[in-house]
Amino acid sequence: MANTDLTRTTGTPTNTDKFTFSVWIKRANISNANQTILGTYTDGNNRSEFGFVTSDLLRWEFVESGSNVATFETNRLFRDTNSWYHFVLAYDSSQASSSDRMKLYINGVQETSFASTNYPAQNANSRLNTSGKTIRIGSRGDGNQPFDGCMSHVHFIDGTAYAASDFGSTDATTGEWKINTSPNVTYGNNGFFILKNGNSVTDESPNTNNFTVNGGTLTKTEDCPSDVFATLNPLHYSLNTSRAFSNGNTYVALGGTARVPEVSTIGMTSGKFYAEMKDISGSGGGSIMGITGQMRRASVVDFLGSKIYDYAYYSASGDKINDGNETSFGNSYTDGDIIGVAVDLDNLKIYFSKNGTWQNSGDPTSGSTGTGAAFTLAAPSSTIDGAYFFACSDDNQYAERRMAWNFGNGYFQTTAVSSAGTNASNIGIFEYDVPTGYTALSTKGLNE
Repeated sequence: MANTDLTRTTGTPTNTDKFTFSVWIKRANISNANQTILGTYTDGNNRSEFGFVTSDLLRWEFVESGSNVATFETNRLFRDTNSWYHFVLAYDSSQASSSDRMKLYINGVQETSFASTNYPAQNANSRLNTSGKTIRIGSRGDGNQPFDGCMSHVHFIDGTAYAASDFGSTDATTGEWKINTSPNVTYGNNGFFILKNGNSVTDESPNTNNFTVNGGTLTKTEDCPSDVFATLNPLHYSLNTSRAFSNGNTYVALGGTARVPEVSTIGMTSGKFYAEMKDISGSGGGSIMGITGQMRRASVVDFLGSKIYDYAYYSASGDKINDGNETSFGNSYTDGDIIGVAVDLDNLKIYFSKNGTWQNSGDPTSGSTGTGAAFTLAAPSSTIDGAYFFACSDDNQYAERRMAWNFGNGYFQTTAVSSAGTNASNIGIFEYDVPTGYTALSTKGLNE
């Protein structure tokens, strides 16, 4: 949602003293800037904002006529770009005890450790739930401070302060906080439920409090609280200081400072996985994509393929690269081409395709035979990191390459795949057919 936000104007509230806001979010870029999840803004003296501040703390601030009505700011930081967070903000200023008037729940647990707090006065009205206010999802109320990441299952309740247990529950087997997709709540006049199972801004509560999309493209993603998909990892240690991520960390622009690999957030230790990378554009060199079992690099010239646990496919020549050795393999590829990679960790093989054609007459379903495989892999347990990660790099320390991955969301940047291929696992959407027995790299895919 980095360049997109959602708006609607509030009507007559059920109760200005009580509301609940529940949202699932997945962060993308961790930048040195405020990122607002929910806000309403008239000017600096009249505003309400809930989101992240520059230090990656979570803050809610409510200012009216220049006076701070209510504030909290967490002690804990929020820098995980792989997992989904569930936040519930419950406001009930009618409570006698000040600490009961404003509550924050994170993944089902009430937060009690704050760097700063200012609880509202008893019966203080909520700016978020008064008539005629423009509510924004994904930015501050004036459109600034955009949130960068994904959102799902966004609820606003007018007139009741609910607990997190109304919107989620703890899995008895895994201990994981999981989503309640259809909570039994009363929404009140200004309540709404949007982004339920995709990018629809049509209210799915009993109301018709629909939102309007402002600017950019609100892209649907298969990545959701119940199935977390791999993305590129901006927190991975890198010597490339000029890299930039966008589109939910599925797109990377590599600057001219290093050629070390960018890697996926999720690793692979067993099973069969498929992903696609689109070579977008760039200058000064070529692209390299594949997998690595050794993420950390010591030198700016440690490109993907330079290490013993790198297995890569090179755009300029079509060669395969491992441990610095480049050997003949397939066709070269260039801007606009889509490269598929199938990783078979049950038989320790890897295959590459170009625009749907498996190179070297590869057959990813050939099992232990490994027909046309690019490499026979070392066992994941023997690698530096104990797992393999999808990865990409450029081939030149001074190159500038741009690459877009589809780990199963069905998009390259904001462009949907032209005609989705077959996928027997039903996990993820890809441009080309997913080989039988393979799946997307996601939490459900890992359990296939």
